[in-house]
Amino acid sequence: MASIPVTLACSDNDRTRAIVDGRVRIEGCDTTCLVLEPAEIFARACRYFEFDITELSFSSYMRMVDQGNSPYVAVPAFLSRSFRHSSFYIRTDRRIRTPADLKGKIVGVPEYQMTAALWLRGMLQDEYGIHPSDIHWRTGGQEQPGREERMPVSVPGLDLQPIPSDKTLSGMLVSGDIDAMLSARTPSPYVKRLPNIDRLFPNYKQVEQDYYRKTKFFPIMHIVAVRASLAEKYPWLPASVYKAMCDSKAIGLEKLQNLAQLAVALPWMEAEATETQALMGADYWRYGTKECLHEIEVMTRYSHEQGLTSRKLSPHELFAKTTFTMAKI
Repeated sequence: MASIPVTLACSDNDRTRAIVDGRVRIEGCDTTCLVLEPAEIFARACRYFEFDITELSFSSYMRMVDQGNSPYVAVPAFLSRSFRHSSFYIRTDRRIRTPADLKGKIVGVPEYQMTAALWLRGMLQDEYGIHPSDIHWRTGGQEQPGREERMPVSVPGLDLQPIPSDKTLSGMLVSGDIDAMLSARTPSPYVKRLPNIDRLFPNYKQVEQDYYRKTKFFPIMHIVAVRASLAEKYPWLPASVYKAMCDSKAIGLEKLQNLAQLAVALPWMEAEATETQALMGADYWRYGTKECLHEIEVMTRYSHEQGLTSRKLSPHELFAKTTFTMAKI
């Protein structure tokens, strides 16, 4: 059988690099890899469905499935995970000392539907009793003006408004037009150490480790999705993609503990990897529906509670059925 030509859009990271450079092959496919920034991938995938296989925002994908017209079907390879306590940025002159102090404040976020914000709002509600409706939300470009939601968002009863098209969230944080910001990307005012700008949790690593000990959540951000029409035509394709993603991840993570040749330019990388495994287990960057069911379930709950989906979705609606039970030797 001739290989089918497919495009794969993904970010550059140690979980995908072995596929991008050809060390791992998606069986049955002749793959053209497009290495792009996640924000660009998501906008092009959600608006124009450009790619055959794509990294995708989990939150946006749930909205596609809920609307009944998803052009993609997911495989449970979670290319991006991140604790997000580090993603709260505040003005220090607004009497914000704890998450509870965000109640009634004006908070910026690049896109309300982004997965980082989904987790942060869920955490605010579950851990601190702050509901999304307790906050005034403003959306728009973080560093460049004109950013819009990749899919329209309307949540009844929520003060959710775009900022002026000629302004940025970082600029409004500096000017004081917003009190705080939630962002997966470190905002420029914090990088520059401008006055009155700080993290809500300066000791975020300790806070995030405590959060993991309590919840066992390592927040999932991005999934991998396959064009639904291709998955229907080639039923073997989602499983082949998932297998390749697992193999590529294994290669990338193994290198983190190779002291002979450091995989990234951090002198104590191996010690950090060992510390992480001691806290979270050897397979801390888990793939799979069964392995990550507790995180998937809470994300579907958050999405429904926050008005992004009309109902709580089930894992079987989200992932290709051939990826639920993979053969083992």
